[in-house]
Amino acid sequence: MAPPGIEVRAAHYPGRAPIDAYGNGGFRFADMSHRGSILCLPSGIHGWDTPEPVDAASLAKVFAEADAIDVLLVGMGAEIAFLDSDLKARLREAGIVADAMSTGAAVRTYNVLVAEDRPVAAALIAVD
Repeated sequence: MAPPGIEVRAAHYPGRAPIDAYGNGGFRFADMSHRGSILCLPSGIHGWDTPEPVDAASLAKVFAEADAIDVLLVGMGAEIAFLDSDLKARLREAGIVADAMSTGAAVRTYNVLVAEDRPVAAALIAVD
């Protein structure tokens, strides 16, 4: 149960929105902020408990919305890291091309694709 005055939602923001800022362990978007990692999906921007490493279970919401996603950008933190080849294959089978990069590069690319109204999603690990 949430404290008085706090509204708990399934998503922080319904629908797509550009990311206005990132760093200090979180993100700013749609006049809101979130501390921690996020999933940016067609249904909205959601808080994301990031596993080590990123796996299919942590991307369950991505798979659930696969019909509306062509590209998944995975911001892996401050440095570039790679997705497991089995995970990339599962995403490809779902019709999603996944591209792992640093969180900063993923945010910038996501914003361009959202502005172009492309079917994009992003899984963004928070950075300091």
